This record gives sequence, structure tokens and C-alpha cells, in this order.
Amino acid sequence: MNFRWRRAFLHAMKEVHHILMNTRFLPLLSIILSAGFVHAQDTTQKPKAAATPDINKMIQAAVAKGGSSSSTVALKDPVATVNGVKISKAELEKTFKEALASSGADASTLTADQKMQGYSQILEGMIMEKLVDKQAAAIQIDKADVDAQLAKIKSQFPSEEVFQAEMKKSGLTMDQFMANLTRSMRQTKWMQAQVAGKDTVTEADAKKFYDANTKEFANPDLVKASHILIRVPDGATPDQVKAAENKAKAAIVRANKGEDFSKLAGELSEEPGAAQRGGDLGYFPKDKMVPEFADAAFAQKVGSVSATPVKTKFGYHVIKVTDKKPAGTATFDEAKAQIIQFLQAQKRRQIFKGIMQDLRQSAKVESTLPPPAVAPAPAPAK
Repeated sequence: MNFRWRRAFLHAMKEVHHILMNTRFLPLLSIILSAGFVHAQDTTQKPKAAATPDINKMIQAAVAKGGSSSSTVALKDPVATVNGVKISKAELEKTFKEALASSGADASTLTADQKMQGYSQILEGMIMEKLVDKQAAAIQIDKADVDAQLAKIKSQFPSEEVFQAEMKKSGLTMDQFMANLTRSMRQTKWMQAQVAGKDTVTEADAKKFYDANTKEFANPDLVKASHILIRVPDGATPDQVKAAENKAKAAIVRANKGEDFSKLAGELSEEPGAAQRGGDLGYFPKDKMVPEFADAAFAQKVGSVSATPVKTKFGYHVIKVTDKKPAGTATFDEAKAQIIQFLQAQKRRQIFKGIMQDLRQSAKVESTLPPPAVAPAPAPAK
């Protein structure tokens, strides 16, 4: 499957997931979710988390336009009641601040109207969350499953110390984090039960899709590689830079002596998730990696390890190229599994969208937020 369809598939999955995601923009959870986007990739293309589909667009537009901020926006308390359950003014304000922080925006750049738009967006997400929480309340989650998920999350970090540091940054205690994790797992389990057996896609469905979109399965030249990342922190001293380079050089020596590269990556790489993936980056086109990394990887022979460490803005990389694919079009057999996943995700999204609409329409929701101001229509051209 080419990268356009792969992105579409991931987006479809994320849309369903975002409905159930905690709307509080916890920094640690954001890092966990993004851990699969390896550090060799250009982070300018990295998507930002969103509590609702439009909140980041609103924030970004506000920042781009600028404008003076009203010192306060008057909110009543509670801001909403959902089937008798109150959402307090403090909860909404806290969530809004975390949304701004997650987006890298400054509240002082937002006007009162823009703030109210943001409050409205986030409040709707919180309302939906309350409705899902009620539906999922009876779902049982075993402690062993929560512990296993926590272990999986921790494996995405270079060390326990880094994990704890991110916990501290997020302002969460471990008890709060575990409660959020359990709640997320309960919601996910409920969601899975709603779509179970309703998302069947046949091979004929997949073939029909492939035949109608064959040109979309064209791939550029691709390289499959694994890497070991030795970080160089911002503001590193010359001694720190040299130490990182020497560590990467030592990894190259060990790899060339025949040590298993995936085990070396699990042991040495400072990329989140390296231990889990063995440093494997999968197949990628040249424009999906930072230039220094891409140039080195595409220049190497299959089976080779980089002769010298490759320096990028992330640090020093040791690269092993494991395969190359010339430009061409994926066959149906090659694309079938991903097409089926993509079509299943579309079905799940539609099913769940309907379920959520029904929940919202049948719920008793009272909001005290004033409606956001609507911008006047532009005057007709003379």
C-alpha cells in the first residue's frame, strides 16, 4: 500500500480512537501515542493530538491571526450537566489549558471569542466522554491486563528514569495514571464490543477496492532499515557530543563482529520503543526521513552497516539496511491485508459514529456555555 493510503488508514483508526481518548491532553499519553514515529523521521510532519477534530485548527488559526486576549471569559459553574452528572467550570478550564499547552499555543494570543470556541469544542468532547464512561462502566478490566499494558508503555521509553521524568512533567501521580489507563482500556473494550462481527470485509470487497484505486498503490523507491540512535541533547557540550559519537562507533564495531543488530538496538538505542522493535523502521521512501539519514540509508548496500555514525538533529545513528524495493505498483496480493484493514476501519468508524450520535441524541445534556460568536459574512464584492 502506498503512503497516501497508509496515512488514510492510520487516520481512520485515529478518528475512532480520538472519540474515546482522554480529552485532557496528558503529555505522557501524547508521547506514548507518538512513540511509534521514530526519531529519524522528520518531526515537522508529526500530527498533533486533538481533543475534538477541530480544536487544534482553531488554536492554530488564532495564533496565526494574533489578537489581544480578553483577560477572562465568564463561565458559569457547572458548565454542563450530562444525565445528571456535572462538568465543572474548573474541569473545563483545566482541560482547555492543557489543550493549549499540548498545541504549543499561548493563551494571550486568543481573543475572548476564540477562547469560547475552544471551550465549546472541548466541552463537547467531555460530554461524549461522560456518555461513553457510563456505557463502559460495567466492563471488567483485569489488573494483570493493566499491568501488562503499563509494561508495554514503559518499554517505549529508554529507561524507567525517563518514564518517571515524563510522569513528573505531566503532573500525574502513578495512581492517577493507572486510573486513566484502566479507564481507557475499559472504553476501548466497550468500543470493540460494539463493532464486533459488524466489520467483515471479504476478499472480493478488497479486490474491488484495489481495481478501482490501482494507481494509488504505486510506491517510490523504498529502503528497509534498522537503526541505533545515540541521542545528543540540546545544548550538549563538545565532550557530550564526542561521547555520543564514540558510543555509536562502538556499536558499529560490535555489529561488524557479527552481533545481532536487533539485540544491539534493544540494548543500546535511545529511541523510544527500540527494545520492542529492535530498531526496525520498516520500509520508507527517501522523503520521509531527515536528509542526512535518508542519504546514508539509500546509499548503503543491503546487509551493510553504516561505516561511520550518521549525525542528524536527533543524535548519532548506526544504520543497517536490510532490504530495498525499486519503484513500482504493489500487487493485489501484496496490498490485500492492508486494504482489508483499511476497509474494516472505515466500517468501524461509521458504526461507531452512529452509536455516538444515538447516545448524544438520547442523552439529557444541559450546557451553560453561551454559543460561540459567529463571524459575520464578508461583504459582497462591488
